[in-house]
Amino acid sequence: MARTSIAAAAKERGALVSDGAWGTFLFRRGLGKGQCPELWCSLRPSDVRDIASSYLASGADMIGTNSFGGTRIRLSAYGLSERAAELNEAAARLSREAVGSRAWVVGTMGPTGKIPALSDLTSEEIRDAFREQAIALARGGADALCIETMSEADEAAIAVRAAKEATGLEVICTFSFGRTPRGGYRTLSGLSPGAAAAAALDAGADIVGANCGDGFAGMIEVIKAMRPAARGAPIAAQANAGLPTSVDGIDTYPEGPEYAAALVPAMLGSGVDVVGGCCGTTPAHVAAIRRAVDEYLASWRIDRIPPLR
Repeated sequence: MARTSIAAAAKERGALVSDGAWGTFLFRRGLGKGQCPELWCSLRPSDVRDIASSYLASGADMIGTNSFGGTRIRLSAYGLSERAAELNEAAARLSREAVGSRAWVVGTMGPTGKIPALSDLTSEEIRDAFREQAIALARGGADALCIETMSEADEAAIAVRAAKEATGLEVICTFSFGRTPRGGYRTLSGLSPGAAAAAALDAGADIVGANCGDGFAGMIEVIKAMRPAARGAPIAAQANAGLPTSVDGIDTYPEGPEYAAALVPAMLGSGVDVVGGCCGTTPAHVAAIRRAVDEYLASWRIDRIPPLR
């Protein structure tokens, strides 16, 4: 594919499809509770590569990387902080090997788990951790970076600035929202969708949005609330397949592929430019979303053909 930006392509095509869950896939492949997902980039590279290949075959335009917890701060819990650059570079390289030039590789960057204002780490140390991760993902072949599942405006801004300054790559920044007892959606730190979008854009994000959450229907409400604050930037939405329940110690998600696909028209109508999945979603979800997006765009274009005179 031509290496236009994701933001430009989303606007030109009408919508793009991103991939689905990685952690869910890894657990099904045998990742144990308490084990480090990113270490599979070294120990079981073929499994990681297969995840990317599966999402490409399902029709995704954008493929992530197995690097969500890849900052040296998160990896320190496994005694792997000194391998941060190695594991992140491997994560991007494996996705690139799987998709070649047929899709964008988007380096995944999750939160550090440290709140800048309350942590014993300085903002500079958090920035340096994100910077190290971003550089390694770029070196491995990432076309863009996605800073996702954010809650804190400060941490998101630190991550976006570090990624942009270190690599110059396109940056997506998405936050995770839950419904409040009084209605509406907020992050765990209390950010509204509009405030979250503003914080990411002020820091230099090219695309903003939401991921995770309580399912596809809730995501529509989040995007509607975020759209007025997006300043014309594309919006990405990657919803969970609903809220999980534990069955024999295994998380089971209630929203299947067809349920997700049925809500795609409403998601696109709410202002979504990039649609995909998060926890609990699978290649089958992405394939169903792909079909629904294509049908929606085909109908949208037909409706706008002027009548013959």
